[in-house]
Amino acid sequence: MKPITDKSSQITYLKERLNIFLEVLDSMDPADTDLEDIDRLLQMIDDIETKCEQFKVR
Repeated sequence: MKPITDKSSQITYLKERLNIFLEVLDSMDPADTDLEDIDRLLQMIDDIETKCEQFKVR
């Protein structure tokens, strides 16, 4: 996959990832959420943060 280098595409990518995160978060029932679910959310946040750091360099 070709790296995303223009700022507009980077912002669009990050917005899409954040929207996916929010959809997953909204779909979770606190009563049924377990540690694995929380770990998955944390991994999604880490992935978004990693992408932000990569975009800063480009």
